[in-house]
Amino acid sequence: MSNPQRHTYQPSQLSAGDFPVVMDTGVIAAGQNLKRGAVLGQVTASKEYLLCKVAAEDGSEVPTAILDQDVDATGGATNAPIRLTGQVLASQLHLGEGLSLAVAKAALRPLCIFIR
Repeated sequence: MSNPQRHTYQPSQLSAGDFPVVMDTGVIAAGQNLKRGAVLGQVTASKEYLLCKVAAEDGSEVPTAILDQDVDATGGATNAPIRLTGQVLASQLHLGEGLSLAVAKAALRPLCIFIR
């Protein structure tokens, strides 16, 4: 008699607690290959998301969301799940150039994204 294959639940490593997670779909701007946990900023004019970089001057310099899956948008803008609220592990985040963890924490806290 063979053993049936067992599947076990493996919680998301990005999540860091039981605070409610609110997800949405965001458009990831073309030209990026981002990992899950990327801290995103939103371009004011296009409403597309970019990896948040401090030197940006298009609105994306302000952290606004966390990418919830790996996304390859090098061939064009693509839809992807983003976290708008919840608790995330700092060790799983990917920060853009010049963005510190302290700045990301402070900017995301009022949006109910808590970094632990």
